[in-house]
Amino acid sequence: MNAQQTLVMNGRELSFENGQTLLEVARRHHIDIPTLCHLKGTMPTGSCRICVVEVEGAQTLLAACATRAVAGMKVQTESAEVVKARRMILQLMLSSGNHNCAIRGSNDQEWTDFQLKVHGEDGSAELCPVWGDCRLQDLAYRYQVSGQHFAATPARYPIEDVNPFIVRDFSRCIQCGRCVQACNEVQVNNAIQFGYRGVETKIIAAGDRPLKDSDCVFCGECVQACPVGALVEKDGRYSVRPWETQKVRTTCSYCGVGCQIYLHVKDNQVVKVTGADLPPNNGSLCVKGRFGYHFIGSPERLTDPLIKENGTFRKASWDEALNLVAKRFKEIRDTHGGDRMGVLTSARMTNEDNYVAQKFTRAVLKTNNIDHCARL
Repeated sequence: MNAQQTLVMNGRELSFENGQTLLEVARRHHIDIPTLCHLKGTMPTGSCRICVVEVEGAQTLLAACATRAVAGMKVQTESAEVVKARRMILQLMLSSGNHNCAIRGSNDQEWTDFQLKVHGEDGSAELCPVWGDCRLQDLAYRYQVSGQHFAATPARYPIEDVNPFIVRDFSRCIQCGRCVQACNEVQVNNAIQFGYRGVETKIIAAGDRPLKDSDCVFCGECVQACPVGALVEKDGRYSVRPWETQKVRTTCSYCGVGCQIYLHVKDNQVVKVTGADLPPNNGSLCVKGRFGYHFIGSPERLTDPLIKENGTFRKASWDEALNLVAKRFKEIRDTHGGDRMGVLTSARMTNEDNYVAQKFTRAVLKTNNIDHCARL
């Protein structure tokens, strides 16, 4: 790296590499610049303007996510002008649609009025489904902004929940475009895009149809990318809050890719799955990995080995079941030869388990009749 490539940010002289944006330089040096539309691994759009910074000599505030670093730049990330701009942007977002991101107001009456707006006089008003896990709410609290500074804009489109996995609440959409980028640039499914214009703008599937009638494969990448409550997992909506869960990292069991996932656990039950931002999947998941977790706690799962006798099954211990299987394998091999048996392994097993299975088949059962489900 060229040692001369430096700029000054918040009074600190920082080095950078050619092509880096101001946002990348800041994050590299642990300076927090807030974002809403920025999505890792995609082309920056600068559409939300939350990441604006003040650059000496520039006529306007610049979006840090889309502005390339230049040697000698002098940048302020939290100047009075920057904070004023961010507060204004947040006020406009909070007044557009249904955003009840309550933060303490400037006086007790403002706080009381806002609490009534959020909860209703009789407590009937609907709390946001991502309350406590919303980037817009985080920034509203950080900059002490509520949505009362402008007249509220009514919701233009109804909630869409006619599919098994995702609820689309257009009244909470801030049109940051992260879902579109996640779909088109990360997963490359090209199922959604911006539709209409001006105040009618909406994220649409092809022909403005419901997701279930579109090219959507329900990978849920858009849900994970959404910074607000516009896209929510249908099963977890209102049933669990983020502070009620514990995250447990593990490996997805559906195929041999080895995607890293977080199980969100409440009361010893998995209530949600998200992708871990680690190789090999870097946060992405398929529909099975993200939404197919209900088998884990299903009451229909077998919890004991079963042995069939006289046409019915009875419970048995593992020792009894394994001894019976070993006995029958030995009888068949010794009486009819190992080629009377075959073994089918699974992509849901580890490489090590599959290796042991083929070793067992050849060395113990004395046959080469072994195949793998992925080849089928």
